Amino acid sequence: MLQHPAAWLMIAVAGVIVGWVIAVYNRLVSLRVRARNAWADVDVQLKRRYDLVPNLVAVVQGYASHEKSLLEDIARLRSEAIAADGPAVREGPDGQLTGALRSLFALAEAYPELRADASFRKLQEQLADIEDNLQYARRYYNAVVRDMNTATEVFPQNIVAAVFGFRRLPYFQAGDEERRAVEVDLG
Repeated sequence: MLQHPAAWLMIAVAGVIVGWVIAVYNRLVSLRVRARNAWADVDVQLKRRYDLVPNLVAVVQGYASHEKSLLEDIARLRSEAIAADGPAVREGPDGQLTGALRSLFALAEAYPELRADASFRKLQEQLADIEDNLQYARRYYNAVVRDMNTATEVFPQNIVAAVFGFRRLPYFQAGDEERRAVEVDLG
């Protein structure tokens, strides 16, 4: 029955195609898992930041009680950012929180006794460390998303991606608040 060379050739071609589909599928699954893991890393750094914010606010309140609206905004933005889920949803509140924290540190420049406070300095150093780790985690997440999106769009992998339901992932992008210069009004 399979003595004809054309039959063997067709079986070999079908085997190569099936093997290629399996390899592409496994690569896409691997990229999706890496993207989920990278997002979890971003989420961990954001949680560390959110946990640190109340301590910062408490220390600053003792020195700058008349800056109540800024401190209330920070608390509100922290709550909104915690409630957001996923990179696309979290960009807005997280960007606004970043801007508010930058304003808080700019405000601290106006209070030498606050800058000299050991607790504030320690919290500021911890936040700087978290921000560095967060920046690294965001870059890694975006690199994995780039790889995933490329793999789902290039031909012929896009056919396998479409058949198995792989979709483009959103990048984690800086919002307008993170790009805006900090303005402090002490008047």
